[in-house]
Parts: sequence; structure tokens; C-alpha cells
Amino acid sequence: MTQTQPRPVKIIPRSDHDISRKYIDENSLKVLYRLHRHGYKAYLVGGGVRDLLLGRHPKDFDIGTDATPEQVHKLFRNSRIVGRRFRLVHVLFGRGECIEVATFRRKPDENEIPDEGHFFCENVFGSPQEDAFRRDFTINALFYDIADFSVIDYTEGLEDLRRGIIRVIGDPDVRFAEDPVRMLRALEFSARLGFDLHADIAPAIERNAELLIGAAPARIRDELLELFHHKVAGKVLQRAAKLGLLEFLVPDMQPAREGFDLLRQLDLRTATGKQVDEPMALAVMFLTPFRHALNPDMPLGDVHKLANRELSRHCRRFSIASGIRHQAREMLIAFFRFARGRGRRGEQRFLRHPFAPVGFELFKLWCECCGEEQELMQSWSAALEGSEEQKPRPRGKPGSPRRRRKRKNPSPRP
Repeated sequence: MTQTQPRPVKIIPRSDHDISRKYIDENSLKVLYRLHRHGYKAYLVGGGVRDLLLGRHPKDFDIGTDATPEQVHKLFRNSRIVGRRFRLVHVLFGRGECIEVATFRRKPDENEIPDEGHFFCENVFGSPQEDAFRRDFTINALFYDIADFSVIDYTEGLEDLRRGIIRVIGDPDVRFAEDPVRMLRALEFSARLGFDLHADIAPAIERNAELLIGAAPARIRDELLELFHHKVAGKVLQRAAKLGLLEFLVPDMQPAREGFDLLRQLDLRTATGKQVDEPMALAVMFLTPFRHALNPDMPLGDVHKLANRELSRHCRRFSIASGIRHQAREMLIAFFRFARGRGRRGEQRFLRHPFAPVGFELFKLWCECCGEEQELMQSWSAALEGSEEQKPRPRGKPGSPRRRRKRKNPSPRP
């Protein structure tokens, strides 16, 4: 492997950086302190250090150590060893909190690689410096040492963090071949942090985009959902299309400007605090081709088939559960019923349908994105509010016994 040559390690003392323990999760500190007390190196690693240095709140804290998984497990009774390709320890706390502890790893030597046993190769333990050079980007290779509260930088990640640059550790072509999903992650970090890609990343993505075909569909699915949760789906997927990555990332999605604008509108909605789930993400991704194939007088049965056709290939490719596909399909069908206008047969029954509110969210998103059908959107909004306020009429006084129906006289037997 062609790697960036090791540079002199930079150790930044506590007085020269802004990371404070009060911003680190309490249970993560417990794990760090216990490892340190028992004589092991205990570092906060990866994205948690990056986010703390940027003044952000990390969503989780990962820990690196020179203790083996068995040694970590022995220290924490509330832990379990997980994984095969990467053996990790999950230290479990109340309310479902899980702290991930990984042993420092290195690239195996050629004589350490067996003829069969790829998983073995991912569990060769090494030093903190070797572990840093195995990571994807320089800004994710920073360590925080609990022993003296210093920040350790082996890859000049602090300088890239200061300059706002996403840089691959080593040769981008080699690192993308090792793990093609890194191409998507480079675009994601660039969008999330507002950083620029280093000059060698975009050309490397264009050269290696096809490698994404070999990536595990489940992992790509998880990374796609991360884009929506981090409010960068529109920006990242549009950039992926420009670099030739989208056709291998989401082959069934059309790279249309309207679709990307709609994704950006969904990101804006998520930024207001509204949660986005997978059915909504799917409905937005495939709304544009679905909408273009519609006509206002299309029978609902045909609309149902069209929605299924747009979603089914993607859902099969990524093994998405039928329940999730069903929700996305119902949202698309509801969009059709809202878009064709008021006064149709069965309108009141439709307004009481469980998927009418989320279908209206999709219709509203499209209206806000395109600036069209504003009056119709307001009309439907008022109708939905009215249908929620309507209550069924009571059949009698509260507490009164239900009136029994009169039984018809049985016909006389012969």
C-alpha cells in the first residue's frame, strides 16, 4: 500500500486546545479512566475528537486502546465482544447507551496474511501511530489522551481541520479500492462540515466510482440514511451525480434537477427539527419519476402499480422490508390524490386515511420546493384540520345501555 510517510507526531497540551472533559460523555470518561488506571493507553478517537475541536456536540464517543478485546472485556463485566471482521468491545450502560472500545490496529505484513482468512487480517493489533494511518481521513485520525488531556496528531489532521480540508490518508486510489464507501463518506464530510475536498479526491472518485458496485448493499443503505439524518442528502447526491458516483450508489434514482431540489427541501425540513424516516426518504427520492408518469384521471389501481414499480427495484437491491416499502408507496399514492385536486369521490374517507397526514407532508414539500399549487395546499390543509376535529356522533346518552336491534320474526317451519 502507498501511504503517506509518517511525520513527527504532534502533541498539543491541554493549554493549547479547547477540548474540555465537561463536553465528553460521563460513561465514556468512566471507560477511559478505568483503562488508564489499569495501565493501558486510553484515547478518545475519531469523529468525537474532530467534533469537539470544531465546537460541535458529537453524537457518540469511540475509544481506542492497546488492551486486547479480551483484556477490555475482563475489566468491564457490563461488556461483550462483538464482530468478526473487526473485533470490538461494547461496554453497556443504562438506557441503551453503548460505548465502543477498539484495540489499535495496523496493516498486516505479507507473511501474516494466510491463504484463507481475510477476517484475520483485520484483527492485527498495532500501535496508536499505525492505527492512525489506517483511518480514512486526516481529520478523523486525531486522538485525545486521557492520561494528560493532550491531543495527538500523527497525520497533520489539525492543520487540515484549521484549513477546512478533507484529505485522504495515503493514496486515494488505493484507499478507495480498499473501501469504496470512503468515496461517499468524503462527500458526506465535505457537506456536513462545509469543508473542501483535497484536489486529489474528486478525480479519484471519478476513476473509481464503479468500485461501489462491490460494496455491501446494507452498508450503502446505512450511509444513505445518514445523509438524510445529517441534512445533507440533496447536496451530497447531486455532487455524487456530477462525479459519476450516483449511478453506482443509487442506480434506480434519476439524476434530475427537480429531484435534487426536492431532497434539499427535505433537508431544510429536517433542519427545523422534524424527524425524517426511511419511508419519507424513499418517497422523496422517487417522487419525480412517479409524478412525471401520472395523469389526473389515472385509476387508483394503476397509480398503485406505478408506485410499486418505482420503489420495488430499489427495495429489492437494498433488502428493504416490505413494511417500509408499503409506507413509501402509500405516501406516493396520497401525493397523487392531493395533487389532482379537491372534490373527488371518496374525499372524506381519504382524509381519514392513516397515511393522509404524511402524504400531505410530501405534497406540501413538493409545493414549497416548486412554488406551485399554493392555494390547493392551503385548501387541503384546512380540510385535514377539519377532518381531525370531526368526531363521530354519539348514538345515545353517555352511560346509557346500547339499544338492541329488533329481531326479525322467524319464518314458520313447515
